[in-house]
This record gives sequence, C-alpha cells and structure tokens, in this order.
Amino acid sequence: MDGLLALAADPAAWAALATLIAMEVVLGIDNLIFISILTNKLPEHQRERARRMGIGAALLLRLGLLGTVAIIVQLTEPVVTLFGQGFSWRDLILIAGGLFLVWKATKEIHHNVDPDPAPDMFDSKAPAIGFGAAIVQILILDMVFSIDSIITAVGMTEHVPIMVIAVVVTVAVMLVAATPLANFIHANPTIVMLALGFLLMIGMTLIAEGFGAHVPKGYIYAAMAFSGLIEGLNMLARRAKRNRVSSGPAAPTAGRPAR
Repeated sequence: MDGLLALAADPAAWAALATLIAMEVVLGIDNLIFISILTNKLPEHQRERARRMGIGAALLLRLGLLGTVAIIVQLTEPVVTLFGQGFSWRDLILIAGGLFLVWKATKEIHHNVDPDPAPDMFDSKAPAIGFGAAIVQILILDMVFSIDSIITAVGMTEHVPIMVIAVVVTVAVMLVAATPLANFIHANPTIVMLALGFLLMIGMTLIAEGFGAHVPKGYIYAAMAFSGLIEGLNMLARRAKRNRVSSGPAAPTAGRPAR
C-alpha cells in the first residue's frame, strides 16, 4: 500500500501513465479496425456482442500477460537462428500475426473488387462468417497485438500498476469507440477499402518487425492520418456533388429569359 501511495505522489509516474495511455490507445486502433471489419460480416444482431466479447478478451489477455511480465520480457531472447539471424518468440509471433493479417486483408480486398466472387467466407450473399469463427480470429489478433502492446509498456515503465491502469483505460476507450467506428465503416464502402489497406500495411509492418527491420510507428500512423484526411476530402466532394444533383439546375435570374 505504501508503495502505491508513493507511486501516486510521484509526478514522473503520472507522466509515464499519461504517455503510456496515449501510446496504448494509438496501438489499439489496429486491433479496433480489424474487429470492426470482421464483426460487420456477422448478422446484425450478433455484431455488438461479438465486439464486446472480442474487446473483453483483449482486456483479459493483456491483464493475464501483465501477470507474467518476467516471461514476456524473455520472449525477446532469440530461440532459433535461421540464415545467421536470431528469432525470438516475439519475432515469430509477430511474423505469424502479420501473415494472418495480410492474408485476411487480401481476401477481403479480393471480395470487394471481384464483381462475381466465388462463394466463400467473405461472400456477403451467404452467411459471411460464423459467430464462433469471428471470435477465434479476433482472439488470434488479440494475442498478437496484446504481446506487442505489453512489450511496449514494459519498455516505457517498470511499474506494473501503471501498466494495468493504462491497459484498462485503453480497453475502455476501445469499447466505447467500437460500435461507432464499425457503423461508420459499414456506412461508407470506400472507408472499408481504406481500412483494409491499413490492415495490409500493419500486417507488413508486423512481418518486418519480426525480421528485425524496425519501422517507426510514427511513420505508420502519419500515413494512416494523411490517407484518412484525403478520404475525408473525397467524402466531402461526393456529398457536395450529390447536393448539387439533388437540388437540380439553378432557377433563371429574375427579369432574364431562361435559355
């Protein structure tokens, strides 16, 4: 208890908490986009429950991993060497998760651009995906993002209570934002393709990280923000065009005959 009180009175601890929460929220965007796209494939009455279960599983996974911080830190130690390069468990998990994300995003992009897709799990004319299958896939990516998130947290602070608070706050933000984000993506088809492009980029980044090529997260999120800004301008342009079409030709000026 004394240790917690001392931590609460330490300004550096509060600064670390604020920084870590901001970092975890940004890292959680990847997970949230994946959950939103995947759950939109479910029947409408199952989507909300699937999102809550997926995000709840992310919370349990991250809290469970925090209980094994000493083991998580050891995941960065090389366990196998291929072609002169050592790979840790974290590297292997990131590579596997990145490959899964690239496969998933590629399949979804193929479904969106193919005018006559073959019936498969992405075919919206059939039951797109089962509830259980959606939860399993969410859990797979939850595990990948959770391990990366916890390792990031360990690198920023050594205080487990700060990590726990940051994780809980981050998951609460995800829980609040999940449904609005999913509805926005569902209502704007071009946003779906943009989000899939984000997932493809994130998957490639995870693979690169697994192979030891560090990609600064700032570059990734700057690219995402710029792409989102351009898409926002496109949406405004389309809306203005629809408004012009719906309002019809302008009325002729008074006193001048219409031509």
